[in-house]
Amino acid sequence: MTAGAGTDEFLRVAVLNSDRSRAKLSPMQTIEQIIMPEPAEGEIVDPMTWFESTGPLEIEIGCGKGGFLLSRARSHPDVRLLGIEWANKYFKFAADRMARRGVNNVRIMRTDARTFVMNHLPPASVSVLHLYHPDPWPKKRHHKRRLVQADFVAAVTRILVPGGLWLIQTDHLDYYGWIREVLARTPDLVEIEWPENAGPDDPDWMGTNFEIKYAREGRMIYRIAVRSVPYSAGI
Repeated sequence: MTAGAGTDEFLRVAVLNSDRSRAKLSPMQTIEQIIMPEPAEGEIVDPMTWFESTGPLEIEIGCGKGGFLLSRARSHPDVRLLGIEWANKYFKFAADRMARRGVNNVRIMRTDARTFVMNHLPPASVSVLHLYHPDPWPKKRHHKRRLVQADFVAAVTRILVPGGLWLIQTDHLDYYGWIREVLARTPDLVEIEWPENAGPDDPDWMGTNFEIKYAREGRMIYRIAVRSVPYSAGI
């Protein structure tokens, strides 16, 4: 499934925030301010307190070198962004990148994303969860290692605010089918059109490293967006 047309409201907010970001200078952040410590066993964290901004919290699982986080931070300066990355070299690169670019609304944590989502976040705390090109674990005997499992989906449903979004992108058709099947068994999540709020014509746009690489190779990219219910506000 390719991306559908975005909603008018999503586009309107994106344009307003993009304009605001260009008119607003961000103070330099140190790497020490950007890197957040891994929570202790049993600890429930409050990510809202890690930021000076007052906007909603978004999380990217597997932020890699931070390309998506950087573009998102620039176009949405009032959104609080937390990137989760396990690979140590990418984690350090992403944190340094944010410091050098002077964005003040991004934090980076090196931790296991599954454990963090399932055990360390309070209910109804995340507005958007970004999951782009997770490891598909293609061999059948490794399917149990895939991140998107019933228990993880239940945890995501718990941490999303009412009306919150979960955006998933993969280049792996089999994993895409797996994800759709698992999500279809979750009544608290309803599929919606992919909210296209940025693109190559936007000077702040930058896809994920995998997205850029696979686009160059001509690979098909599959996307699915779901919204947490109940949701009563208009779109």
